[in-house]
This record gives sequence, C-alpha cells and structure tokens, in this order.
Amino acid sequence: MVPWLVIVAGVFDFFDGFAARIFKVNSPIGKELDSLADMVTFGVLPAMYMHYYLGEVAGMPLKFWSDPSVLIAVFSALRLAKFNVDPRQIDGFIGVPTPANALFFIFLPFTFTYFHIEPNFYLVVGIIILFSLLMVAPFPLFSLKFKNFGWKGNEVRFTFLIAAVLLLAIFREAGMPLIIILYILTSLVTGRKSPTGT
Repeated sequence: MVPWLVIVAGVFDFFDGFAARIFKVNSPIGKELDSLADMVTFGVLPAMYMHYYLGEVAGMPLKFWSDPSVLIAVFSALRLAKFNVDPRQIDGFIGVPTPANALFFIFLPFTFTYFHIEPNFYLVVGIIILFSLLMVAPFPLFSLKFKNFGWKGNEVRFTFLIAAVLLLAIFREAGMPLIIILYILTSLVTGRKSPTGT
C-alpha cells in the first residue's frame, strides 16, 4: 500500500506545481508548505520504510537514531532547503530530487525480490549512503517539466518516458528503481548543461 501512496503523492506533487504555473499563482508561504509536505512524504516516509526494511535484513530491530536510514530524511531536508534558495534550479535540478529518491527506496525491495538478490545489510546501507549523497551532489539533472509538447527540445524527456514505460511493463514494481537509475544516467550521458547555462 505504501509504495502506491507515494506514487499518488508524487503525481499530486507534480500537478500542484503545474497548476500553479498555469494559473500564475505563487507565494512564499505556499513554497514553504510545499517543501514541508515534500519533507514528510519524500523524506521521512522513505526513511521510516527503509528503517523497518533494514531491520528485517539485519534480523533485529534497529534504533532509528542510530540507523543509517535516518540519512534519507536528513539529506532530503538539506536537498529541499538548497532547492528553495537556489535560483539555478528553475528548468532543471542539481542533485537527485526527493520524489525520485523516495520512489527508488520505496520500491527497492521489489527489485531485490524480482532479481533474486539476497539483500545484505552492508549493501543496503551502502545504497542508502550513496543515494542520500546524490540528493545534494553538484551535478545537473533534466526536469520533466514540459514547456511545450513538441518533439524538438523535448527529445530527452520523451525518450526517457518511453523507456520508463517499457521498464514498468517488463519489470512492474521492480522497474521503478531501474527508472530512477536510468534518469540519473541519462542526465549524465546526455551532458545536460547546468541550470545556470554553464
């Protein structure tokens, strides 16, 4: 149930910004409330989810404050704070967005199960540390915000979306983390310029 609720939250998160741009409404308090909602949904929730999952992998309950899963929440907060004060992140992102990071972690157990990967405690901890750092890493990623729906100028977006649909069709739930990895690799391979244009 939790993974699908995160997807629904991601859809609403996309369309609230979309609606704000259409109706040309914007306010400082709205921006802060949006970040607060993102922090709970895409920061705290996946951190708690991975906390319990990591406890299952370790075979024992873990103390949340000493569990590496808390890094997901901490770096999500840092990522959102940086986004709010960084004028460069208008048409793209610097670092992995929190919704993408949340989807990766929420569906990661499905991927392990599908590919018959035995989850190792240190492997999962390593993934948590890596993807937490990727949220604040100084490399640019493209955004799925369409200014128009023509092919020209949106080649990367359309190609990525087609590939994402295929991955979901083939691997179902297990395909979601693969989509997030594809998103990161596509941004790096296509050499997207930074939001500053440099």
